[in-house]
Amino acid sequence: MFGISGGEAIIILIVALVIIGPERLPEYTQKFKEMVKAVRRYATGATDDLKETFGPEFSDLDWRKLDPRQYDPRVIVREALLEEDQDRAARSNQAPSAASPTVRRLARGERAPFDTEAT
Repeated sequence: MFGISGGEAIIILIVALVIIGPERLPEYTQKFKEMVKAVRRYATGATDDLKETFGPEFSDLDWRKLDPRQYDPRVIVREALLEEDQDRAARSNQAPSAASPTVRRLARGERAPFDTEAT
């Protein structure tokens, strides 16, 4: 949540307790809770307004398909390399298992030699 780990959240809570003080902490906690509820109501209202404006087509739209975070470039490259290898094998009447070592490694889900990012 918000890129904060458990340890960081505990440190933030301790700092908030020290800065705000234990006597005002319940008041600020209640204000924060009300703010979160207001933001949620605002987001729901905006969604309802969009549905009303754009009509029934908007409500049938699957937003998960349009989420760019679902596209992993490594998977796309791996699939393209495998497809290219299968096409090449079909043209030359070879078995697809005659792929290059890099393509076989990618097919197994291993990192490519040029992939410097740790998975």
